[in-house]
Amino acid sequence: MKSLNRKALIIITVLAISGIAGFYIYERSTEKIILRVSTTTSLYATGLLDALTDAFKAKTGNIVVQFIPVGSGAALELAKHGDVDMVFVHAPNLEVQYIEEGVLTNGTIIAYNYFVIVGPKEDPANINGTSPIEAMKKIYIAGENGIAKFISRGDNSGTHVRELILWNLAGLNASGKTWYIETGTGMSNTLLIANEYGAYTLSDIGTYLKLKKEGRLPNLEPLVTDGDILINVYSAYLVNSTMYPSVKVDLAMEFINFVRSDEGQDIIANFGVSEFGTPLFYPAKGKEDELREDWNWLSNMTLSQVF
Repeated sequence: MKSLNRKALIIITVLAISGIAGFYIYERSTEKIILRVSTTTSLYATGLLDALTDAFKAKTGNIVVQFIPVGSGAALELAKHGDVDMVFVHAPNLEVQYIEEGVLTNGTIIAYNYFVIVGPKEDPANINGTSPIEAMKKIYIAGENGIAKFISRGDNSGTHVRELILWNLAGLNASGKTWYIETGTGMSNTLLIANEYGAYTLSDIGTYLKLKKEGRLPNLEPLVTDGDILINVYSAYLVNSTMYPSVKVDLAMEFINFVRSDEGQDIIANFGVSEFGTPLFYPAKGKEDELREDWNWLSNMTLSQVF
């Protein structure tokens, strides 16, 4: 009897331990895993990242992707401080510095679209159909003559840096001019302010089309849309886990691989087509070499040449 009780006790104990272990494994398997991502505002505000994340989570399960939508400069600084696991950015001449410092690794181009110079329908600077550099010259002259304003993001974002490159290539510096207004905010707010003022601004095409479709930009039209300097290249990077051990390198790499997979690239290719009649972004698939050349060209435009 004593022997039987001992065996029973052993069995009960084993079952109890197994049950606890099984419960622990179950809890671990359903625990949410957080992936921290800093991103340029255009990818986030248009909804593209939501579309990509929904498809990614359908495959991976218990993942929470936390996006921090800021300008590219701020997104890169979050990476530098180890506050995120990966980044989406579109400022090659800023990115290259963080690559050289070892902050960013495993960079890959995921998509592209174009910047546009938008402005009032009346177009007082008469820039419609001109080259981007000629447009900046005309806006400058119109501003000096008191008939035009330019709204700048002024936030060290990818769009802001490209705007400064355009001023630089035009041989001009608008900083401090009364007609040159810096918002220090994201693309959506900058466009809304430009609409209110009847002013010119530089925007990524995706954010402009989204707000235009929503009826929030009745006074703005795309006036300059052609020119190599308007190419807008989006890249994804891992944050260096050697420098920051907390980085979820495997999960971040899995997300990046999904975005550049056939499924991810198809989502990018089709995003916005049904609503806007045109994609808001174009996939990098099939154009990697050409886009890498564009990225290299833009990355060589150093800050000392821009500011």
